Amino acid sequence: MQYKRVLTIAGSDPGGGAGIQADLKTMSACGCFGMSAITAVVDENTVGVYGVHPIPVSFVQGQIRSVLDDIGADAIKIGMLHSSELICAVKETLSGYNIRNVVLDPVMVATSGDKLLQDEAISTLKNELIPLARVVTPNIPEAEILLGEKIERQDDLKRVVKQLSCGGQVSVLLKAGHLTEQVLTDVFYNAETDEIVELTSQRVSTRNTHGTGCTFSSAVASFLAHGLLLNDAVRRAKSYINQAIVCGKDYEIGKGHGPVHHFYNFWQ
Repeated sequence: MQYKRVLTIAGSDPGGGAGIQADLKTMSACGCFGMSAITAVVDENTVGVYGVHPIPVSFVQGQIRSVLDDIGADAIKIGMLHSSELICAVKETLSGYNIRNVVLDPVMVATSGDKLLQDEAISTLKNELIPLARVVTPNIPEAEILLGEKIERQDDLKRVVKQLSCGGQVSVLLKAGHLTEQVLTDVFYNAETDEIVELTSQRVSTRNTHGTGCTFSSAVASFLAHGLLLNDAVRRAKSYINQAIVCGKDYEIGKGHGPVHHFYNFWQ
């Protein structure tokens, strides 16, 4: 017997709502065996980010190799990579393994608004790591940084996902939560079939949105690990994050942006 194995390469959130903590909770809730390579220890809570302590690059590479050489992985989720050096090192390390299901969440800014990626690392992320991924999952502010332009209308999203797809080589899931509409329509460009999929949900009135990007991307990776087709994996992940937000909307954890309810299927 074998578990479906998913490795997250990301930073640590001591508050438990984002980063590897959210990733591992999501993977468990979605029926996978989660593993982690920690890239940075972040001093943060629901209110803000107060410091980032990077793990030495060679040690991050060691964590990845130790997991993949021994246990292996059916999918990999990549989250917070704070520097150009680390981005290049992760790319180099993963190039030694034949793992197709790589989901990249281009983490640049925390829900609190605090920056998590050095400015000089943005071009490295675009040029080195995005082409490695099977799926990239930016939100609106991240897509704006990657493109160098503002995105203000829902109608722009179909154009933007193709612009971010490295010439149709990488599938892109663009999340619409930062727009103002009451009906949210995330847009997924499946580069493997050259089709656009719209994922619609009602906006939920809640401040508990900390770690939604980590959670959504980890759910995509988990369902790809289970062998679902791209469109099905993204749809299942959308359903999971939407229900996690709905079921967690009334909880009070922390003084700022609280977490979603990762285990809504198991306890209330």
